[in-house]
Parts: sequence; structure tokens; C-alpha cells
Amino acid sequence: MIYFDNSATTIPYPEVLRTYQEVASKIYGNPSSLHRLGTNASRILKASRQQIAELLNCQESEIYFTSGGTESDNWALKGTAFEKSAFGKHIIVSEIEHPAIKETAKWLAGQGFDISYAPVTDKGFVDLEKLSALIRQDTILVSIMAVNNEIGAIQPIKAISQLLADKPGVTFHVDAVQAIGKVALEEFMTERVDLASFSGHKFHSVRGVGILYKKSGKHITPLLHGGGQESDQRSTTENLAAIASMAKALRMTREKEEASNQRIAKMKELIYQALQTYDDVQIFSGQESFAPNILTFGIKGVRGEVLVHAFEDYDIYISTTSACSSKAGKPAGTLIAMGVPVKDAQTAVRISLDDDNNMAEIEQFLTIFKLIYQKTQKVR
Repeated sequence: MIYFDNSATTIPYPEVLRTYQEVASKIYGNPSSLHRLGTNASRILKASRQQIAELLNCQESEIYFTSGGTESDNWALKGTAFEKSAFGKHIIVSEIEHPAIKETAKWLAGQGFDISYAPVTDKGFVDLEKLSALIRQDTILVSIMAVNNEIGAIQPIKAISQLLADKPGVTFHVDAVQAIGKVALEEFMTERVDLASFSGHKFHSVRGVGILYKKSGKHITPLLHGGGQESDQRSTTENLAAIASMAKALRMTREKEEASNQRIAKMKELIYQALQTYDDVQIFSGQESFAPNILTFGIKGVRGEVLVHAFEDYDIYISTTSACSSKAGKPAGTLIAMGVPVKDAQTAVRISLDDDNNMAEIEQFLTIFKLIYQKTQKVR
């Protein structure tokens, strides 16, 4: 099997699974309990939070545990909107955000908030000039993803941070789900970023656990009320085994990040160069300012889902852009926002690599691609 769908989810590290099993079986007390078992659990929770904070270059008190990227995104938008509604109801998100952001923004529009969508260039980057023109006196939130999940475009978070430098009343949220471990931390965790979302299963942790970074001094309305966990910001008994596992996964990912990305970039480049030799292949991902692991392309006249299943017949697994919308059969929203014609956007498929892939797999993929390309000649 060749797995090239790591942007959808990664395979948990064996060490991470061992941590999960050990904590789940041995540290089973509720961290809120007063007895010794609860105290032991509370220590693990604190140690995990401290380790994650150090790895993200922030304070321990700025880390909040969630169920994943979708919850973190929802909380960032809804929590900010409700907290700051007295000061304004205008929110800006980009046209290429993940559904967790765009669908939340749409829901907020139904609650009386005014949503503006920042356009992108034909290469898939947020247009800074047009974004600037959207900012108003009543703007309370700007939410821009760090790395686009469909084509891998690294968004200009530093430039947006400078744009918002003299607008302290505007909360700046970054969806960093696809960025962690693939892009240097300083490129998307700037001092101006107020909120940032992360998801454990995108960096080899287990599913069902994530992080919301909330800068000290920033206030958002809790979505969950109850027992007062997470400093009374997210009430529910903490998923301790998953949290400890995520801390382990983040440490392992950050430790080998530089060397890993160099390997991944070389593999991506090999595929990129090979695909360029085919007349009927369109490559939608660029090279400069793109994540090292994501490459999106299409064969003219061949729908993306057809290509996905064709590769699956050879035990090679890729996807049609975003995993969250692929089953709906919709063309890649990012490509449409870039101005790509619908018929071309419908051909798009995404390869997303990771450190556990290798050059032998790349060569096998290219061999199979040649066979599939030849088989689709009549369609083309």
C-alpha cells in the first residue's frame, strides 16, 4: 500500500499509540478528582500542556484542549463573535478557508453578523490589498488559514499581521491545522496572532483531540459550560490519553521537522517535474510559497474521483482535494476562487506526502500514473 493522503489524516506514530495505551490503562483518574488518582492525572495534564506550550513558543496558560481542528475553528469564530458583538458584527474570512471556517461564518451570518470574504489571486494567495479594503470600523475578527488544505498555498500571515498591527480591536485567528510541522512556526505564529487552531491527527497523533491557542488577555465566549475545566473555558472531562499522545506527537514532529521537510520536498519535486512532461496534465499547486507536502493536479477531461479510484485499484491512496468535501462531489472551492474553470477544477486530485513516504513509492506512483494516463487517452 502507498498512502499519499496525509493532509486528510496521518498514521499515528507507534510511540504515540503506546503513550495513549499506557495513559489510558494506568492514569485513569479524573484530573478534577481530589484523590491521588485524580492528582496523578492532573500532573500528566499539566505536563502535556507545558510541553505543547514550549513547542509552540507560548505560555502554558494560552493552550486549551479541544476535540480537534473543527471545534477549535468553531470556538475561535463563535467565541469571538459573541464576546465582541457589542463592538461590531463584521467578520472577514478568506474565500479559500476550510469548511470548518466557512460554514461557521455562514451560520454566524444567520445570527446577524456581517461576513466579508477576502478574495485570492489566481495562484491561491489572499490578496492583501483587497483584504485591507474590507476592514471597517466595526470589524471584530479576521480569520485566515496558514496553509491551504486543497493546494498547499502558504498564506501571507506575516504580511497580514503587519496589516493588522495598528488595529488592536480586530482579533486575528489563524487556522494552522495544515501548517504545523510543514511550515516554520514563526511564519504563522506571529506576535499579532490572537487565536490559532491545531488538530492532533494531522501530525501523527490520535483523532479526536486538538488545540486552540488563545493569546493571554484575549477573551472569547465558551461554547461548553459545565464543570469548569480548561480554566472555565471548555467544560468537559479532559481526554487525557489523547492529550498526552498529542504532546508526544507534537514533540516528535517538531524535532525532525527540518530534515523531514527537506525529504518531503525532494519527493514532491520529483513528482512535479514528471507531471510537467504530460501534455494533458494541469498542475494547480505552485512551487514558491507552497507547503512541501501538497501537490494538486488534474488530467484534462478526467474527473478527480475517477482518478482516485483508478489509483486505488493499484493500492495507491490519494484524494480529491479536501477530504471534508470530497464525498459531496463538489469541485475544489479553492480552485474556483482562483478563477479556475469548473470543468478543470472537477479534475483536481491531491497528493499529500509525509515523512514515512519514500522515493521507491514515488517511483511506483509515477509508473502507475503513466499507465492510467494512457488508459484515459480516449476520454481526453
